[in-house]
Amino acid sequence: MSTTTHGTGRVWFITGASRGLGRAFAEAALAAGDRVAVAARTTGPLEELAAAHPGRALALGVDVTDRDAVFAAVAEAVEHFGRLDVVVNNAGALSMGMVEEFTEAEARALLDLNFFGALWVSQAVLPTLRAQGRGHIVQISSIGALGGFPSSGLYSASKFALEGLSESLAMEVADFGIKVSIVQPGGYWTDLYTRMGSTEPQEAYAPLRAELEKQFAEGSVDSDPRLAARALLTLVDSERPPLRLLLGSMAYDLAFDLTRGRMDTWASWEEVSRAAEEAIPAPPTAD
Repeated sequence: MSTTTHGTGRVWFITGASRGLGRAFAEAALAAGDRVAVAARTTGPLEELAAAHPGRALALGVDVTDRDAVFAAVAEAVEHFGRLDVVVNNAGALSMGMVEEFTEAEARALLDLNFFGALWVSQAVLPTLRAQGRGHIVQISSIGALGGFPSSGLYSASKFALEGLSESLAMEVADFGIKVSIVQPGGYWTDLYTRMGSTEPQEAYAPLRAELEKQFAEGSVDSDPRLAARALLTLVDSERPPLRLLLGSMAYDLAFDLTRGRMDTWASWEEVSRAAEEAIPAPPTAD
């Protein structure tokens, strides 16, 4: 891993920066001597951050589900700072519930924020990054993108979608000097869980919910968001940042366990998989 030194005067654009990981990312970038455009729907904390760092922090009130508002916010940041170097798509939410329980409105709201919000920001910053011939887009995904789990199906779906988009994006923009990284955090002490939404429970899933509650009660120790921010700085300082970065031992171990399980399953069904393919000439077309 090749790295450079913190505090190179970079310009960041960070969404969901009013609290949690986004706030930690912004504070770490500012502490490193960089400049930051902080964006969120709740502007109070952003204005406090801007007041504490005059000239180096720009507060932007924006709902990332509003494509026009996103493009306007990015344009304002570019006009204010003159360029963008690091873009962090951090805005997101968690909504828990069994797949069957989600209403259309609940499902669309989660995808609008977690997936489409990142898509709109990525589209909005690309003209500037292409013109510069450099830049780094960091997509904050989740341990929930490593696999689907009971009651997190729609959340995982939103993060799976983000990762699929980001893999393609990384290949599309590489020749422009733009880097893309997907960050998969484990547990951190943010308000993700205290502010999460939930579906109207169906009685049929009561036994499964009871089992999940028992597992959750056994507890897990989450980490200080500043550790994630430190890892993010290391990532963006790297001359060759990875496409994916796991944050935390839980995410790291789970990624390997799930991947090994998938490989074992694929191997056990290899004969069926290979038998389903046999090259033949193109069928004749109808006149």
